[in-house]
Amino acid sequence: MGSEMMAATIYGLCTLTALTCAYLLLTAYRRSRYRLLLWSGAAFAGLTLNNIVLALDKIVFTLIDLTIWRTAIALLSMMILLYGLIWDAE
Repeated sequence: MGSEMMAATIYGLCTLTALTCAYLLLTAYRRSRYRLLLWSGAAFAGLTLNNIVLALDKIVFTLIDLTIWRTAIALLSMMILLYGLIWDAE
């Protein structure tokens, strides 16, 4: 039971960290309109969702494998960031 509580705490902290990064990046984008901040904020929003699905996969739905969904969300998030880095750099 102790290791499950530790895992839940770590998953929660990772989710909060990604959410905080997304919030800060999108707030900075709203002030400056620098588009790389938008793409980075969108990528971290996706990573936040990825961390939520990870926690659901490992803690809540232990009998259902959500690996494909987690990987797809992470891939989409990184593709958004990569698009911003390549095509929208100023």
